[in-house]
Amino acid sequence: DLLRNADMAMYIAKQSGKGQYRRYEARMHTEAMERLELEADLRHAIDREEFTLRYQPIVLLHTGEIAGVEALVRWKHPTRGMMPPLQFIPLAEETGLIVPLGRWVVREACRQAVNWQHLRPEGQPLTLTINISGHQLQGEHVVEDVRRALSDSGLDPRQLVLEITESVLMQQSEIILERLHALKALGVRLAIDDFGTGYSSLGYLQRFPIDILKIDKSFVDDVGRGDTESALARAVIALGETLQLQTIAEGIELKAQLNGLQDLGCELGQGFFFDKPIEPADIELALRNAYAPLVGRPNARAQG
Repeated sequence: DLLRNADMAMYIAKQSGKGQYRRYEARMHTEAMERLELEADLRHAIDREEFTLRYQPIVLLHTGEIAGVEALVRWKHPTRGMMPPLQFIPLAEETGLIVPLGRWVVREACRQAVNWQHLRPEGQPLTLTINISGHQLQGEHVVEDVRRALSDSGLDPRQLVLEITESVLMQQSEIILERLHALKALGVRLAIDDFGTGYSSLGYLQRFPIDILKIDKSFVDDVGRGDTESALARAVIALGETLQLQTIAEGIELKAQLNGLQDLGCELGQGFFFDKPIEPADIELALRNAYAPLVGRPNARAQG
């Protein structure tokens, strides 16, 4: 028991980073057992496809019209109910289960997006954004997984946007660079999520084949409070214009933020001000309603 408890405390210390120590507490055993149980459930869930997707609208900020959607995964756990990503994605990353889970997300989201295309005005395709993890990019099958999902669904590659966090690019990995170029060769577009939060060199923007910068919510929160507070968002938008990259603002929650982003020249955005991540049927309903503007919808704000 002593050795087991010491080993468990050491494991927790390692998770906290280098130069750390932890004293054993009884709750550590309980938490470790819960984690093992959740991991086993997650493995079964992938085999049984116990997941579902929600889609958050990405809108044209000057009209509120839907320009695209971002696919976000949820887990329909048989006993815990609907679980948001933060409750299982970190575990999926740690265990490598993010690879088969990510493969399912790409396949399912592409299939769903094709079903919405006939609801779009002529010449205005709906873009589909999907998050790709660093583990997926380092794997050898990610390019084939995306190619097969596009082929099986019939989705135009130009409608697919693969979103990568800035921290992944900061690794400056040759393997990741190779994967990104291979994905670009399929015809898809690439976006950097949470741009500006990594405090990394801007040199990677020219090294990596990036098309879109997503402005982090922490920058958007300051928009509308004055020129000084909006400086970071303004800088990202200006950088995007200089490098001919599209910018999308994340986490818009207030009318003042929307107005400020419009004044700064940001074209696209998403957030609870427009709508939370919603079920496919709700996206279809919005598209059927003549692509009705979402800006200022009272029920959208209430859902936030």
